[in-house]
Amino acid sequence: VQLQASGGGLVHAGDSLRLSCVASGFSLENFALGWFRQAPGKEREGVSCISPSEGVTFYEDSVKGRFTISSDIPENTVYLQMSSLKPEDTAVYYCAAGVVCPYWSGRSYYMTAAGMRYWGNGTLVTVSS
Repeated sequence: VQLQASGGGLVHAGDSLRLSCVASGFSLENFALGWFRQAPGKEREGVSCISPSEGVTFYEDSVKGRFTISSDIPENTVYLQMSSLKPEDTAVYYCAAGVVCPYWSGRSYYMTAAGMRYWGNGTLVTVSS
């Protein structure tokens, strides 16, 4: 069972990148799929996730309107299209698959790493100003 992320790199502010995450050893079908990131000196945070079974897509506030998550189940791949990148987007990005994402608090949706079962390697995104 493996998730392999790729697509990171060094870009300038305003540029775009597309991250890919390919699953092997299991099918992404019926899983909630997410992207998390961890910046230097900071805790890992949820960026975006999609729950095809629930028809819900979630974005962290700072990436709304700039990032788009999508999945290609036949290709067993989840993507994160990132546009209008900012220096504060610099981080190692991780893909993950789990049972539930996003969670409903009763008032709003949120992401938590605790809900994810499988984790990919990280791919570094560096955005220069």
